[in-house]
Amino acid sequence: MPIQYVLLPLFVQVLLTFGLGVLMFFARAGALRSRTVQWQSIALGEPGWPVEATKRANAFRNQFEIPVLFYVLIILLIITRHADVLMVALAWIFVLTRIAHAWIFVSNNYVPRRGIIFGVGVLVLLVMWIIFMVRILLNLP
Repeated sequence: MPIQYVLLPLFVQVLLTFGLGVLMFFARAGALRSRTVQWQSIALGEPGWPVEATKRANAFRNQFEIPVLFYVLIILLIITRHADVLMVALAWIFVLTRIAHAWIFVSNNYVPRRGIIFGVGVLVLLVMWIIFMVRILLNLP
C-alpha cells in the first residue's frame, strides 16, 4: 500500500489541530482587542476567557490527548509495514470522529453528542491498537 494512503488521515488530523489553533488564536485575539478580557485576568489560566474562546481552546487542547496514540500507531504501522486497507479505513474513521468531535465542541457543544462521538473515536483507536498488537505479537502479516 502506498505510504500516502497511510499518511493522508494523519495529515488531515494535523491540519485539524492547526485549524483549531488558528480558530483559538482569532477568538482570543478578538477578546483581547475588544477588551472583553483583560491581560491580568488570563495571565495564570483559562477561566478569564469568554465562552467561545474557551470552547476553541478546549477543542485545540483535546487534539493533544487521544490523538497522540493515533500518531504513534501510524508511525509504528509504517515502520513495521503493517499498514493495510483495514488500518487505513479505521484511521479515516478515527479522524472523521475527531473532526465531528471538534465541530461539536466549537459549535453547540452538546455534551451528550460530543461524548458519544468521542467514545466512538476512542473505541476505533483501541481496536486499531489491539489489531496491531495481535499482529505484532503473533508475527502475523
